[in-house]
Amino acid sequence: MKTRLLIAVSVMAFATCALGASPTTLVLQRGGTTVPTTTLLGGAPLTSLELDPAMTAGDADSGNGLGPQPIVNRSVAHGHAGSSRMGNANRAKSRPELLGGFDGLNFHDQRFANGGNQFSVEPPDQGLCAGNGFIMESVNDVLAIYSSAGNKLVGPVALNSFYGYAAAINRSTGAIGPELTDPSCYYDAGTQRWFQVVLTLDRIGTTSALAGTNHLDIAVSQTADPTGAWNIYHLPVQNNGTQGTPDHHCTGGFCLGDYPHIGADAHAIFLTTNEFELFGPGFIGAQIYVISKQALASGAASANVVLFNGGDPSIPAPAFTVIPAISSGGSYAGRHGGTEYLLSSDAVFYNSGTSTTVWLWSVSNTRAIDTMPAAVTLNVSPLTVQQYAVPSSLAHQKPGSTPLLDCFATPSCVSLLGYPSFVYPGPRDLAVNDSRMEQVSYANGKLWGTLDTDVLLSDGSHGSGINYFVIDPNSSGIFANGTLALPDANLTYGAAAVTQSGRGVIAFTVVGPSDYPSAGYASLDAKIGAGEVHIAAAGAGPWDGFTGIPYLGGGRPRWGDYGAASADGNTIWIASEYIAQTCTLAQYLTAPRFQCGGTRGALGNWATRISAIGL
Repeated sequence: MKTRLLIAVSVMAFATCALGASPTTLVLQRGGTTVPTTTLLGGAPLTSLELDPAMTAGDADSGNGLGPQPIVNRSVAHGHAGSSRMGNANRAKSRPELLGGFDGLNFHDQRFANGGNQFSVEPPDQGLCAGNGFIMESVNDVLAIYSSAGNKLVGPVALNSFYGYAAAINRSTGAIGPELTDPSCYYDAGTQRWFQVVLTLDRIGTTSALAGTNHLDIAVSQTADPTGAWNIYHLPVQNNGTQGTPDHHCTGGFCLGDYPHIGADAHAIFLTTNEFELFGPGFIGAQIYVISKQALASGAASANVVLFNGGDPSIPAPAFTVIPAISSGGSYAGRHGGTEYLLSSDAVFYNSGTSTTVWLWSVSNTRAIDTMPAAVTLNVSPLTVQQYAVPSSLAHQKPGSTPLLDCFATPSCVSLLGYPSFVYPGPRDLAVNDSRMEQVSYANGKLWGTLDTDVLLSDGSHGSGINYFVIDPNSSGIFANGTLALPDANLTYGAAAVTQSGRGVIAFTVVGPSDYPSAGYASLDAKIGAGEVHIAAAGAGPWDGFTGIPYLGGGRPRWGDYGAASADGNTIWIASEYIAQTCTLAQYLTAPRFQCGGTRGALGNWATRISAIGL
């Protein structure tokens, strides 16, 4: 779940130093085992309960008074000053590096997996990882595994099933299972193991009501083959003093470990979260969990864990969306007894919505995690960068067929959906990212990261571009820092992956008045920065989903939350959300109703594109 916030803070320049914050020592216990198993797609095309009542508009800017209101709500407005930076990137006329690609998981897979015992979910959130001849894709709330040739080996697999839980919703009995969200995955070449993490929220019995307890579920493959058996571990993150957690004094008795992301160095797996009040609007601070990688990889019954609380007053940085670096090819930072680097941004903390600072975090002495976990240390320092800004506008779309909107405007059709008739102008604008840090990579001795930033488009309106950073983590020097932006379209949800030789790719979605949501990419180099914008797969039609419609999701018209890219040798695999289909209202109403030949569902039409870039 992506969240929005504003917290007024005063940020001063701090030198890099070991922080006074002491880590909390935890122990991670192993649960059961699992094997990813494909289940049949099926079920009714539309039911009386399509959306999870506890998660409806969960992080959105709700308050429109129509339809269900959020129970989980991290909505806090922040400022937008806008930017005067113009988009100046070129569109490439050829794609010489594109080795091929294929469509990944889509809304139809999500809704009809596990025999249709799933909710309609938007946005997908992209968790992609690659290695050892396999590609694994995880989205809300299904996964699939492919060969490097693009052949689907397993999937779609409902995440509830993969983690051994009851179905998201049992359509026969009405029983509701745990809510799983925000998947991420990582292939570790050093241990030849696959790691996947999701946030799981427990229920009160089989009702939709949230129990308050929530945990990061971590699946670790038993071999280098992700289609085989996996071990599952559970890490409680409600941080209220129960189940071995520290007490962060969240209102209502429960904190939430939102937006988990994964990284690794030679000794540890790093999981970071944004910690919010679960039953209130408060933000606590990013949490950094350091877990013994060797214990997880060996299938040990327990694993050492230490936790750094970003809300600790001794930490000078505003800790929000602190993203740990992924290291491909088994190359890690070895200084100071093993070091993991992380990056975060801070523009969301200011009423201006702008900043010239990113924060470089490091967790050192990671080799101590197996023997003296409390000896692991945390450091942070500010880096001055090109100004970036929280994007101030939604993204326009190219006009096209929007059967869900057309259905709402047609009384005979909307009665089939079970909602009042309502006329929406279409196609609707969709949300771009805020300026949080996105995927971070450690490669060729450098740290590579991206975030979305506000830019000016050629028509004078505001849009979204991608600010990129290539950093020397040893000296805090910056090799490259710039903004990738088109003059006539938005680039959003950028994710960078880099080979160990130092050649990188930024993946993103391209969307604008002349572009249906498309899968795009650009090269990234430490000397020249970002290259031309390439389209890996052009969108076939506009986004036509339920979020942002008052009677359904309310709040923002959701898109993304994050993309993903993964380096495997000299090939970089990228995955971006895009729209792979289009259909008319008449086709939407043709049997099997609302599915347009198996390309979408009644309430959404998102898709993902997986592409291979040769470097």
